[in-house]
Amino acid sequence: MPTTSSSSDLPLNVQSLIGQAKDLFEKSFGDDDEQAERTNLPIHCASAPGRVNLIGEHTDYTGGYVLPLAIGYNTVCYGRGGIVKYSGPTASNMCRIVSTNNSIVEFNVSPSLSPSSTNKWINYVQGVMLQYLPDLKTEETFVLDMAITGDVPLGSGLSSSASLEVATAVFLESIMEQHNGGVAYSSRDRSHGGDDATATATTTTNISPKEVKMERAVRCQRAENVFCNVPCGIMDQFVSSAGCHEKLLLIDCRSLDFREVSMGSDGENSEIDAPVLVVANSNVTHDLGAGEYPIRV
Repeated sequence: MPTTSSSSDLPLNVQSLIGQAKDLFEKSFGDDDEQAERTNLPIHCASAPGRVNLIGEHTDYTGGYVLPLAIGYNTVCYGRGGIVKYSGPTASNMCRIVSTNNSIVEFNVSPSLSPSSTNKWINYVQGVMLQYLPDLKTEETFVLDMAITGDVPLGSGLSSSASLEVATAVFLESIMEQHNGGVAYSSRDRSHGGDDATATATTTTNISPKEVKMERAVRCQRAENVFCNVPCGIMDQFVSSAGCHEKLLLIDCRSLDFREVSMGSDGENSEIDAPVLVVANSNVTHDLGAGEYPIRV
């Protein structure tokens, strides 16, 4: 499941990814005299897993049931961020993002932000940021320096894009929690997969943890549908947002209700009874935005 913790209780591979992200962050943004004021921004760290699906192929975007599970491969976002008054596209409210596979990309977050045709990977980050922008005041925007690391194999069908989207969403939620006590969820009434909105006054103080996971998944799916132009269903983002250790996640993709499903026995012999799942790499690259998938959907 997604986390904002960097505690030693985290899996060793996540701890390693956090260490790599910290190193990349310091290398990319540590000594920056031109942006010295950014050093006062709080540090945030978030991670989210990839997934495999056990039952229910191509039934999420048709409103059916799916039974995926989160896996031990993750995306980590580490950096500093805050919410500032937007005064136009200036360096002071610039977002700067770097990853282990890509150089720094700079942009300002505003409703006029458009997808990049040269750095398509950044669209998954920008699209999510635009989903949370309506929760800020009209004159506010996000400013952040963020380093991204991960061990979800790219193009392997293990949902590296959803993992990146959800990690970004958790990172933003952490910023908003510290800045104003939580996410306003001003766009919560938008139906999943669409881009039209009816504003509400829901906040994290009167929305259940289960609903937070669901809303996060809806926003990340919408980011991929609308900003990245990938007509995916909601399964990948949902299990990355709501998946639990050693549990399957049964999702009703029409109502968006979900529940955890145990694998094997829950008793004392659970380790003996638990099934073993093997995920094999076919070495066939996977891209939902290309090929026949968008045409069929």
